Amino acid sequence: MKSVKIFALAAPLAFAALAPASAQETKGQFSKELIEKGRYLATASDCVACHTNHAGGKPMAGGLPMSSPVGTIISTNITPSKEFGIGNYTEAQFADAVRKGIRGDGANLYPAMPYVSYSNMTDEDIHALYAYFTQGVQPVEEKAPETSLPFPMNIRASMMGWNMLFRPNETHKDDPAQSAEWNRGKYLAEGAAHCSTCHTPRGVFMQEQKDLNLTGGQIGPWFAPDITNDKVHGIGSWTQEDLVTYLKTGRLDHRAQAAGSMAEAISYSFQHLTDTDLNAIATYVRSIPNPSASKASAPTRFDQGKAGNDLSGFRGKDYADGIKADHAGSALYTANCASCHGYNAQGTADGYYPSLFHNAATAGDNATNVIAAILYGVDRHTKDGHVFMPPFGDQPNTVNALTNVEVASLSNYILKDYGNAKLAVTPEDVQLIRDGGPSSQLVLFARIGMGVGAAAALIVLCAAVWLFRRKRSQTQTAA
Repeated sequence: MKSVKIFALAAPLAFAALAPASAQETKGQFSKELIEKGRYLATASDCVACHTNHAGGKPMAGGLPMSSPVGTIISTNITPSKEFGIGNYTEAQFADAVRKGIRGDGANLYPAMPYVSYSNMTDEDIHALYAYFTQGVQPVEEKAPETSLPFPMNIRASMMGWNMLFRPNETHKDDPAQSAEWNRGKYLAEGAAHCSTCHTPRGVFMQEQKDLNLTGGQIGPWFAPDITNDKVHGIGSWTQEDLVTYLKTGRLDHRAQAAGSMAEAISYSFQHLTDTDLNAIATYVRSIPNPSASKASAPTRFDQGKAGNDLSGFRGKDYADGIKADHAGSALYTANCASCHGYNAQGTADGYYPSLFHNAATAGDNATNVIAAILYGVDRHTKDGHVFMPPFGDQPNTVNALTNVEVASLSNYILKDYGNAKLAVTPEDVQLIRDGGPSSQLVLFARIGMGVGAAAALIVLCAAVWLFRRKRSQTQTAA
């Protein structure tokens, strides 16, 4: 199951049940240039990643289940099908859906569709997107399954209050104090590419905490790391070329590899952008500070761990001693990982199979991505080829499924020898990631709030009835 890029709720996320509108307009033929511009913007927005079921679904036809902290969201059909997609949308309705989170019938979308980011898009770009989606996308006459969230999240009207509090209402404006490249980068990174949707932590109401912009956030079973210019916790040690290379390929040798939602963003979006736009995004992102950054020097998450193995602990003459200790993790590594990542976890010379030391995934501030990589694997397509690591969780393509205890043992071995040795993984941690990541207490809080509100209303009603009867009784007595 894909993790939702917010609510990150990570993704370009789902238009929630875009119903056909009653109002229609006659659409003229848009120019090929305008449709191509819209196609490029849709690629930058990574629409296809979330609106296509990766298990054989048709492009933009929806049906992809995505984990979110409040339940599973299923992406919808956004092809120009008049019955099942957005074929009856006027341009104004399309603009409201993309930028305001209001679908054609007037109901609210869930912010799993990142309209909070898309709200900054200009009228010109919305026009180009409309041209592409109405005349550049093949209609698919298939209805996507409905999203069914638990009460009270299934009440779409509740999003009206959320939007009043957290949805921006202005399109992008250039900062005259910054360069044209920086402004273009901000427009793309904070808008179409919606970087903050995944890389910014969420508050109690699942809103982006903009004062902590790009400092890292949980995306379902994956963690989108700090990408500020902090040299210890972020990517401040990366050059402009490093970041552009990563966005093009999903890999920076001996430092980082894209997996999960970021692998999808590389595969479907970033690698297809122009070098000019990639450099603009890199210029903007590399300018963002971490407000909590420590000035003290410390190892980064890209230079921790070292080569080595524990083979002597369970082979040869030391076997008798080894079986008295816990070498389950090293045995699991040898059986399942060493054939690709090397007996010393050194990876391959060409970097296709990365080393597990000097690796952002193993030396981060939490173990989420180590666990997620083991359970869900890696699947990334770029111009350089297909990068694939099989999943070891209970997934459809799993080769050898590992239990929670085994995943925890393997994770702890990798962390201890090759990454952040301060971290420890329990079977309960593994189950949390296997279930799609941490859930939100928002549903519980909403139910409690509604219960308290209902109780208060009942008390007020009872008091009003009591006062009315008392006044009536006094009037009758006086008469």
